[in-house]
Amino acid sequence: MRDFDALFDAQLDALRAEGNYRWFAELERRVGAFPAAAHHGQGGRDVTIWCSNDYLGMGHHPAVIDAMCETARAAGAGAGGTRNISGTSRFHAELEAELADLHGKEAALLFTSGYVSNWASLSVLGARLPNAVILSDALNHASMIEGIRHSRAEKRIWAHNDPRDLEEKLAALPEGATPIVAFESVYSMDGDVAPIAEILDVCEAHGALSYLDEVHAVGMYGPRGGGVAEREGLMGRVTLIEGTLGKAFGVMGGYVAGSASLVDFVRSFASGFIFTTALPPACAAAATASVRHLKASRFERMGQKRAVARLRDALDAAGIPHMPNPSHIVPVPVGDPVKCKMISDTLLAEHGIYVQPINHPTVPKGTERLRFTPGPSHTEADTAKLVSALSALWSRCALARQVA
Repeated sequence: MRDFDALFDAQLDALRAEGNYRWFAELERRVGAFPAAAHHGQGGRDVTIWCSNDYLGMGHHPAVIDAMCETARAAGAGAGGTRNISGTSRFHAELEAELADLHGKEAALLFTSGYVSNWASLSVLGARLPNAVILSDALNHASMIEGIRHSRAEKRIWAHNDPRDLEEKLAALPEGATPIVAFESVYSMDGDVAPIAEILDVCEAHGALSYLDEVHAVGMYGPRGGGVAEREGLMGRVTLIEGTLGKAFGVMGGYVAGSASLVDFVRSFASGFIFTTALPPACAAAATASVRHLKASRFERMGQKRAVARLRDALDAAGIPHMPNPSHIVPVPVGDPVKCKMISDTLLAEHGIYVQPINHPTVPKGTERLRFTPGPSHTEADTAKLVSALSALWSRCALARQVA
């Protein structure tokens, strides 16, 4: 009999040798303690999390937890199946209405994750719109790439955040093509922000459907947390907005928002919606509470902005390089997978600081980095401890410093 385990182990060993093997720390988040968490790999020792996508700590907000607990007690743990089988609960309907309102759209549709909402929506749009051609930003997320691939539509890549290159590629499309322009607002690895207005100008000039992924922006930007498009007054010009409930909103799930016809089209044809068990009602209720809170409160966003500025200033003072961008993401380039993992491991083992190394295939080889996401609960002491540890490790690894 063929030894399949040997085949698996050989490729895993190669991954380890490259420095790209992924290891997951066993962490236990505790209500009221975030960004601290218990690390069970070190006997329950407390560590400080610096790379969470729960950007605003809403996963620990009392209103969110209360909504989840009350709904679980009233409606049970799960949804009972797909919405085709088990129906739509009022908790799903309320959340979809809240999300449609957040983005100024007629309707919204829930999915189990942001990955699934991208995969399902792009695949059905590309597959069912006549002569569809999907024009994808060069740095789009894996979920968007998978959705485009699954659609089997023609795909063209345009240079990252480059409206002029998009214009050229749209102008070169054959007559009768249905163009779909897919891009993100905040790109999570570099932290840069798309020139949305200019991209929409190009889309409108060529009659293209605009598909905007705001997963790293919803909750974070705009007066009500509607994302970068809300902040810039552009939501009404975007055909479809895709978002997540698992990052700044602190729960789980994904969604799309658009016209009633568009949302009904995705609901009716997307296999990723039709054949997937619905979000538990408790998750939907918790997400609704989070969205409502962040529509009214700017406290969390203001605290998060202060934390980002504080970290960037401290890194500058220590000569630790970080990639400039206008977002909440602070990438610190290392450029070597082995050193990147070693820094991450040492921060955890010796300093009680948790930040995952970002390596291939998430980013290209040679651009490995640490990705920090300061939040409103990170204190000045947390920042000082982090930067002091990084400075020592920068010297130990003989990495270049930058001049402030």
